[in-house]
Amino acid sequence: MLNPRHKPLVYGVVALTLAWVLAWGGYTVAKSRRVTAERVQAFMRTVDLSTLTGEARAKALRELASKLNALSYEERQRARLDQEWSRWLLAMTETEKSEFIEATLPTGFKQMLGAFEQLPVDRRRRTVDEAVKRLKEARQELAARDLPMPEWETNAPPVLSEEVRQKLITTGLKSFYSESSAQTKAEAAPLLEELQHMMESGVFLRGGR
Repeated sequence: MLNPRHKPLVYGVVALTLAWVLAWGGYTVAKSRRVTAERVQAFMRTVDLSTLTGEARAKALRELASKLNALSYEERQRARLDQEWSRWLLAMTETEKSEFIEATLPTGFKQMLGAFEQLPVDRRRRTVDEAVKRLKEARQELAARDLPMPEWETNAPPVLSEEVRQKLITTGLKSFYSESSAQTKAEAAPLLEELQHMMESGVFLRGGR
C-alpha cells in the first residue's frame, strides 16, 4: 500500500511523465505535418496539373500556394529551383500564374520594390549581380548533394537573362514588376525573393559583399 507521505511525490512523477508524453506526441505530430521543400517537390511530382480541370485544378494550385507560403526563405528557394517548378509554370494559364504569384508574394515584398527603386544605377547593378551569383551558388550546392547530378541541373536555363538583367538595372523593380508578363514574373520569382532576402539582411545598405 502506498505510504501517504509518498503520494505527492508519486503523483508528481506521474504528472511529469504524462506532460512529457503529451509534449513528445505534440512535437512528433507537428514534425510530421511540417512543410519542407522535399514535401513540396514531392507534391509537384505526384500531381500533373496539365491533366486537371475545374475545381480539382484550382484546389491543386491553392494547395501548392499554401505549401510554398509555409516554407522558410531557404526552403522556398530550394523548391523553386527544382525542375518541377518549371513544369507547373508551363501548365498554368496566364491568369493562373498572375493569381498564383499574388497568392505567394512574401511579406514585405512591395517594400523591397520601393527600396530597390531608391538605389542608384551602379548599386542596382551590383545588387542584381550579387543576387544572381547567390542563386547560382544555391543551384550548385543543391546539385552537389545529388549523385548522380540531376538532369534538370545540367540543362538548367540561366538564372537571369541579360535582357531582364538590364531592365531591372535601368528601369527598376517597380517598373519591371508592373510591366512584365505573369510568365516573366514567375520565372524571376527566385531572384526577386533573393533580392528581398538581401534587403532584409542589410546587403542593400552595405552594397554587396
